[in-house]
Amino acid sequence: MGARAVRAGRRESADRHRWGARARAAAVAGARGLWLAVAGFAGSLALLILSAVSLVLIVAGVGVVTTPWVLGLGRHWANWRRAVAAEWCGVRIPATYRPFPDGLHGGLLGRAERCRLLLADPATWRDLRWLLADLTAGFVTALLPAVLVLYPLEGYALAAGLWRVFTDGTYVGWWYGFVPVGGQGTALLAALLATALLATGLRVAPALLRVHFLLTRAVLAPATGELEERVRELTRTRRDAVDTSAAELRRIERDLHDGAQARLVAVGMDLGTVEALMEKDPQKARALLAQARQSSADALTELRDLVRGIHPPVLAERGLGDAVRALALRLPVPTQVEVAAGRAAAPVESAAYFAVSEALTNAVKHAGAGRIWVDVRPADGLLRISVTDDGAGGAVVTPGGGLDGIARRLGTFDGVLAVSSPAGGPTVVTMEIPCVLS
Repeated sequence: MGARAVRAGRRESADRHRWGARARAAAVAGARGLWLAVAGFAGSLALLILSAVSLVLIVAGVGVVTTPWVLGLGRHWANWRRAVAAEWCGVRIPATYRPFPDGLHGGLLGRAERCRLLLADPATWRDLRWLLADLTAGFVTALLPAVLVLYPLEGYALAAGLWRVFTDGTYVGWWYGFVPVGGQGTALLAALLATALLATGLRVAPALLRVHFLLTRAVLAPATGELEERVRELTRTRRDAVDTSAAELRRIERDLHDGAQARLVAVGMDLGTVEALMEKDPQKARALLAQARQSSADALTELRDLVRGIHPPVLAERGLGDAVRALALRLPVPTQVEVAAGRAAAPVESAAYFAVSEALTNAVKHAGAGRIWVDVRPADGLLRISVTDDGAGGAVVTPGGGLDGIARRLGTFDGVLAVSSPAGGPTVVTMEIPCVLS
């Protein structure tokens, strides 16, 4: 009898836990759906109007200047939706924008060329179609979870006596759904309908929110030619990897030639001179030996620095977390590092390490940051790293710049880079690399 009671108690506890988790998931989905419906509708409407006006003004020449800026805002808006789709519901939406060619000059001609490239990119027109879809079907699919979770509150409020505010009992003063509320009896019917809606919401609200993002993916993801886009992206990242490797080899060769090799040659010459002076001028020979010893020590230091630049020993021995902490200790700015990730494959850790190093260098040299925060953690099969600083802001990804170099390095591993840097700060650089952590 006692064992049966214990099993029954465990089942009851498990049921409560399951329903509690379901209620929390439904509440979160409802709140997120309401936010997407309101903010999404306003943002997509504003961008669609701006895009339409700017495209029309191309005929007058003004749109050549405004269109790249407006379409760039649209891309940022679409990328934000991609980010929340992956974070909230695990729906990954590929961004297949064509990169701008290196060396694109500024001025009016540069803006005109940028405008032409944007309009020739199929992803631009998918973004515009998505803005229209987000105002209609996207608004409905985002609002449904919120309605199923939040609308029942009104039904319960009517049953609790709120109906008296809308009627004096002689006429129907309010409609709750399809229930005309004119008294306490009909208010109880409204509460019954609210219970049915809430029960439905507890079961389907998270799934409905996922439907919203699946609709977003259906419009934003390339319907045809996805394989071609993927091949083009892989070709670009392979070319970038080859270029990066070649540049790194040239840097190593240059550092060896100009640094350690030159010092070792000098050591050899000094030792040859010492050999000739041992009998004739022992005092000068001792001075040259001391100089050779110092040159060999300097060469060893340069070799160690070179090895550390290729692959830091702490990265190989203790992993990405301790390597990033070691980076932070060498910075002149207070840096807080939070790591909640295991070990990844060595090439992934190396790419992540140098990407973080570049982001920290940018924060110190260009942002004028007074404090930096680094967060490293796993997220749904990804290694997610964010570098935040309280600097001046205004960071943008420009061809050939430091952030572009980070994006190219991550692209070799299908990683992505997102930068949020409003004027005045803060700047948040987020990096995601698909990988398996041990």
